[in-house]
Amino acid sequence: MKRRDFFKLIGTGGAGAVLFPSIPSSVFAQSSAPAKWRSYRLSYEVALPSAGKVARLWLPLPDTNDTDYQFTQGSNWNGSATAGGFSVVPDTRFPMFHATWQGSGERTIKVSSIIKTADRSIDLRHYRAPASAAIPQAVKQYLKPSKQIPVDGIVKKTALAITEQAGAKTPLQQARAIYDWVIDNATFDNNLRGQGWGDVQNMLAKENLRGKCVDIHALFVGLARASGIPARQKYGIRINDSVLNKHLGKFGDVSRAQHCRAEFYLAGFGWVPVDPADVSEVMALDMLPRNHELIVQLREKLFGSWEMNWVAFNDGENVGLGKTSAVGKLPFFLYPHAEIDGRQQDSLEPETFSYKITSASLVGTGAKL
Repeated sequence: MKRRDFFKLIGTGGAGAVLFPSIPSSVFAQSSAPAKWRSYRLSYEVALPSAGKVARLWLPLPDTNDTDYQFTQGSNWNGSATAGGFSVVPDTRFPMFHATWQGSGERTIKVSSIIKTADRSIDLRHYRAPASAAIPQAVKQYLKPSKQIPVDGIVKKTALAITEQAGAKTPLQQARAIYDWVIDNATFDNNLRGQGWGDVQNMLAKENLRGKCVDIHALFVGLARASGIPARQKYGIRINDSVLNKHLGKFGDVSRAQHCRAEFYLAGFGWVPVDPADVSEVMALDMLPRNHELIVQLREKLFGSWEMNWVAFNDGENVGLGKTSAVGKLPFFLYPHAEIDGRQQDSLEPETFSYKITSASLVGTGAKL
């Protein structure tokens, strides 16, 4: 049995700590209400098949770049790995866990993190676009295209059509027009495996806007970027029941509860949370029309807020896991990822992978991992 003690992935300067670049506080829009924090333990339990000579595992961990809606108090691990430890996803500031098993035998690991979350709500009623406000350098990267999310061609053409038809002139008006268009045109498809793939150009070219959260939010992000608005997806996992709707969260075994969300950036204000995919999900699973009172209310609420029964991992696109990974770049890092002798395991099948992810509610501070 191997074990590593409590480890917090922040820039403390202590031995073994991982240093992160500082992020200007000005890029975060302030929540409109005082934070009411809730504490959780999120745990992975993984048992890889014994076949093959070398097995490797990568796990996305709760974001350690603390915000006014989430902060991580630490992580630890124990298990049979030949080597393992905490680090960051290459070329990012986001945490991950990596383990290696050499030879045959038991391949088990448990990784636990302590997280606090607080519901996030942004008051946009008094926002006025400044006459001139520079976009911070750290935010400009979220205007760039990626393999899954181009910003030219049909994406640009669609974005222009949406904003022109709505008469949207300012970035806030344009973001709202795109948000509403996505809800009105995309359809949540519960029959898809996982949370989708987010291939925006393919969705628009084929006029097939069916998908899950990754697809729906990639659509929002691509259309926003094509309109000159910085936008990004935040990949994470639901860890508790929802007070908004029974379909929007669960507690306990959350092995299949991965969920991504979206944000867009307003100059002089900061990042604004949105979740059009949740509106689409409730419409589809409760079989409600778009003009139903509950959908109208949810549409308004989720333009500027996140219910934090969810934990953010990262916002990576086209993610490489390092030189020891043989499969190349992942479109995003949302699920546990494992390779045995260079062959990728099926991350969308927890039972055969096999892994289990659980959430537990904690009371008070100073909880033990």
